[in-house]
Amino acid sequence: MAQVYDHGGGVRSVQVPIPDNPLGHTLVYVVDTDRGPVLIDTGWDDPASWDALAEGLTACGTAPAEIHGVVITHHHPDHHGLSGKVREASGAWIAMHAADAAIVRRTRTTRSERWFSYMADKLTAAGAPDAHVAPLRAARRPGTLPGFSPAAPDREIVPGELLDLPGRRLRAIWTPGHTPGHVCLHLEEDHPARLPGHGRLFSGDHLLPEITPHIGLYEDPDDTTVTDPLGDYLDSLERVGRLAPAEILPAHQHAFTDAPARVGELLTHHEDRLTGLLALLSEPLTPWQLAERMEWNRPWDQIPYGSRNIAIAEAESHLRRLVKLGRAEAVAGSEPVTYVAV
Repeated sequence: MAQVYDHGGGVRSVQVPIPDNPLGHTLVYVVDTDRGPVLIDTGWDDPASWDALAEGLTACGTAPAEIHGVVITHHHPDHHGLSGKVREASGAWIAMHAADAAIVRRTRTTRSERWFSYMADKLTAAGAPDAHVAPLRAARRPGTLPGFSPAAPDREIVPGELLDLPGRRLRAIWTPGHTPGHVCLHLEEDHPARLPGHGRLFSGDHLLPEITPHIGLYEDPDDTTVTDPLGDYLDSLERVGRLAPAEILPAHQHAFTDAPARVGELLTHHEDRLTGLLALLSEPLTPWQLAERMEWNRPWDQIPYGSRNIAIAEAESHLRRLVKLGRAEAVAGSEPVTYVAV
């Protein structure tokens, strides 16, 4: 039985399961408009997930065929995965920020072998041992990774502008960090329960009540720009905190209040983490060695293969931030490159 919750004011959420993932589910929001329901995110592209979404929409008094539009907070497969199926069922438009739409287009046109090769080279440069990189070197089967044929969006979410949702005031807030084109969506309407604050915020993965979103690297095989995703994220957090919404409706876990307090906790968390990494960098370390020594939710030897790749990206995003702040630097001539505190 699909889990559905009525948030009031013509907004409901459906729990769409994510297969084999500790997050459990994505909260897909159903927003009533004068032209029919609009979804915020859609969930993972999996038969059981699709069934849960369809059952949930039925419980909301609608159906996949009646969806007017789909607004995507970011391109990750647990958010964008079912968008194509929704569009096939209904003819709905799909809207996404240009930066993430570019990733979707690139993913659709880049052979999976190119991604495997790119990731293997990145991990080797980060100091990963040969035993870890070998499976990527050997992987040549197209479609092995999820999300290799994501639906191409047909509308662009423009930061600062209201989305075309007749009868609603939903404004896009660009919040890069988790992805380069992540957006939060500010429902500029009185809270149905009259909670103090400014409307409601659909926060995607940007602001979650109890967990810290992954901040990795913006991966692009054809782009050599050195980005600073953690810096982007911290700036975006402060912007959302200043909005002071009455309630936050995130894509995982549960709705919550007091966005400024949660923003403060996350800013403190990342500052503490950067300080801790500087202590580890009293000796030169590769990104892999740094990740091995960082504090995760379980010991390094218990972290699964795929999660280690995510951990390496997180370590590198923090290293880039430290380098940009002048608190760490790469050791000249080291290969693979090592970093040390300044």
